[in-house]
Amino acid sequence: MTAAAHGAGAPVTANRAVTVFGAYGHTGRFVVAELLRRGWTPILSGRDPDKLAALGAEHPTLELRIASIDDAASLDRALDGAVAVINCAGPFLDTATPVIEAALRARVHYLDPAAEQRAVLDVFEQQTPAARNAGVAVLPGMAFYGGLADLLATAAMDGWPQADAIDIGVALDSWHPTAGTRLTGQRNHYRRLVVSDGKLEPLADPAPTRDWNFPAPFDTQPMVALPLSETITISRHLRVRELHSYMNLAPLQELRNPDTPAPVASDAQGRSAQRFMMEAVVRNGTELRSAVASGRDIYAVTAPLIVEAMERIVAGRAHLSGVITAGAAFDARDFLATLAPEHLQLDCVDV
Repeated sequence: MTAAAHGAGAPVTANRAVTVFGAYGHTGRFVVAELLRRGWTPILSGRDPDKLAALGAEHPTLELRIASIDDAASLDRALDGAVAVINCAGPFLDTATPVIEAALRARVHYLDPAAEQRAVLDVFEQQTPAARNAGVAVLPGMAFYGGLADLLATAAMDGWPQADAIDIGVALDSWHPTAGTRLTGQRNHYRRLVVSDGKLEPLADPAPTRDWNFPAPFDTQPMVALPLSETITISRHLRVRELHSYMNLAPLQELRNPDTPAPVASDAQGRSAQRFMMEAVVRNGTELRSAVASGRDIYAVTAPLIVEAMERIVAGRAHLSGVITAGAAFDARDFLATLAPEHLQLDCVDV
């Protein structure tokens, strides 16, 4: 599908250059492919010259720019002439701040797919005034973890001014982690947060468990509390007393097994065979609402999520500036519908 085929989501700008920092990583490669599919011109950037050269050999018409988070001037060069930067180089606890600061100097929009709660919280707490003053959008956590849950919860709220509880359930039929996922897990030693009584509070230890009744084919799954960046993004704009996230146990056992291999492509788009389902259940009094998304490959689906967000921001279709969240910045149902059925299967129902 070309950019023109996206209709209202197509960019309204003559500048089609977007820097992808960490372009040679697993998620970065999906983002580069999605940008090209939609008619953008990725600028390939990263810290490793050999990996960058190897990716460049696959895309000989694209520009390569070596950059490091320890070299502000190199980041400035990497962003020169771009309309936005998509940071795919984790751990975001280390990379988000220097790349955002470069984006603010260049006055270009910034997005990343961070799952780390602390990284996203730091962006909100430390970058909000500067981003607003620069007149650009900074959107952290725009991925399967973070952005998708935020959009689903916002869609399920459907105009309610507040909710008593939001529960997020994630079911994966497998999880073969990338090297970046493993590195982030080693780096991220912060205690996880939930929303309890309307405030961010540490997750209980041991983490709570429960069963979750998903639609088929996942059906009933044993779950454990595993809050990720959606806790931060949702709590920034939805008024909710209790916010908790859960994941089924089987993929976590694979994630924690050092012998589990990395994901392997199983189709022409490079996606693995992994299947996922995510459900947001919102409760207000005795009334429940649910929004469900399912699809294939949590890493691959991050690319259309983050590129769609970038397009809307560049086209002036985001409702906010400064540090933003997907649910607050976009029409959640419209955003999700744009990705269906090619990338997501959706169902928003009262239960």
